[in-house]
Amino acid sequence: MQSLRYRAIGALVVLVLGLAYMLPSLPGVKDSALGNILPGDSVSLGLDLKGGINLTLGVDMDTAMDNNLARLGDDLKASAREKEIFVLRPTVLDENRIEVVLLKGEQKDAFEEVIKQYSPFAVENSTGMDDDKIKYALAVSPQYRAEIEKLTMEQAIKTIRNRIDQFGVAEPDIRRQQDNRIQVQLPGLQDPERAIKIIGQTAHLEFKMVDETADVAKAQQGILAPGRELSVLLRKLPNGEYAESPIVLKKDAVLTGDYVTDAKVLLDTWNKPYVSMTFNARGGTIFTNLTAENVNRRMAIVLDGKVYSAPVIQERISGGKASITGTFSKEEARDLAVVLRAGSLPAPVIILEQRTVGPSLGQESIDNGILSAIIGMAAVLIFMVIYYGFAGFVADIVLCLNIMLILGGLAAFGATLTLPGIAGIILTIGMAVDANVIIFERIREELRRGLSATQAVSEGYGRATLTILDANVTTVIAAVILYQFGTGPVRGFAVTLTLGIITSMFTAIFVSRILFDLYTRNRGADAKLSI
Repeated sequence: MQSLRYRAIGALVVLVLGLAYMLPSLPGVKDSALGNILPGDSVSLGLDLKGGINLTLGVDMDTAMDNNLARLGDDLKASAREKEIFVLRPTVLDENRIEVVLLKGEQKDAFEEVIKQYSPFAVENSTGMDDDKIKYALAVSPQYRAEIEKLTMEQAIKTIRNRIDQFGVAEPDIRRQQDNRIQVQLPGLQDPERAIKIIGQTAHLEFKMVDETADVAKAQQGILAPGRELSVLLRKLPNGEYAESPIVLKKDAVLTGDYVTDAKVLLDTWNKPYVSMTFNARGGTIFTNLTAENVNRRMAIVLDGKVYSAPVIQERISGGKASITGTFSKEEARDLAVVLRAGSLPAPVIILEQRTVGPSLGQESIDNGILSAIIGMAAVLIFMVIYYGFAGFVADIVLCLNIMLILGGLAAFGATLTLPGIAGIILTIGMAVDANVIIFERIREELRRGLSATQAVSEGYGRATLTILDANVTTVIAAVILYQFGTGPVRGFAVTLTLGIITSMFTAIFVSRILFDLYTRNRGADAKLSI
């Protein structure tokens, strides 16, 4: 008797929790007075149900490696300079190697020691040059490249997620796929062009000094002094388009967007929007010194290789703040602030696939899925009562509880319900009663042997439980493998199937046994059982 009381209390606690997590997913409950005391989580609808945008992005891993090798080369040069070893600016040869020239051959051993201590490079070969110089080809290992690719993908996913969170999309689904691809699903979003612009913008921010003495005409012909580059200065026209004019910059960036901690949209005295940036402590110090040393010179603000503004530094600017002006619209300024706050992508991304699912299709999918679930469940409920009598009624009760626990579990774990997920729930409805059928047939056999209802229930559950566990464990293993290696809809099916199997074992074995024990407890040894 004591055991039954504890089992009933335990089952009641689980069912109440399941009900509490399920209710916010019902229409009108979340925003009601009852919703204020319930958990805030609800079942999220996937792209195929809610409508929205599906993007497949490809990450340019070669560019990521080139950027990484360029940074490593600069770090190596700086480390060598600290040891009073001077080398020319390293050049990237390919995605695995750089070339660097040592100016004094007698420093060969010291430089190679710096390479070993301060960089992941290994000397591939070295060649003597005129004037006692030595040219080195340095390469990174395949293991290092694999690690950089992994970190690049993780950073790209994190950056994209940060941008989408600030864009205001609820329940985005962002996950890595094979071949350096990222799948992005944005349920409920109907503005694909703006989403693509925000997600795909590399947002590599640099501050570079303008070379006022350069001949722009010669630069357009490819005649540039060492350490200079030709860029374009954007100017917005009244019709909303941008005009480009050539401008010559010093190639080395004096400050980058890595130091930006915040970016927001403000309005100037003419009520025109601009982007105000705040640097961290290190960036603020660099920016203050930079402006102090370059008064009356132009500094270009370069985003993704294009100059948005090139103002003249009027005075030393302290306080760790700067601004980007460029005759933006409010939406353009807001989008630029979003990508600057979220950080720059480690490499360019390419839109490989773009699909838009309309909300009408999503609603149709929901209606069809719900209708099929209702018809399937009604058929099962009626069959069980007709075939098993009172026992069938018990099976129907635990089946309804099972559906409630599945929906509550989806909300509690933050899972997304997709159309294949609904199919998984429908399949679970059929599989859930399998356990009851096995138990009921075993109880029938025990009753035919002459056992009392109480003894038959005890023997039936005891003998059938192990069989049920064996059958369901193998299905769960298959579902876990589907989730691990599947993508999108396959994963949605695996989630609901796994959750459904776990909850069905709880309701069919544990909860239904409690109901049978409560029924037979006070009916004595001669109690009859309709089964």
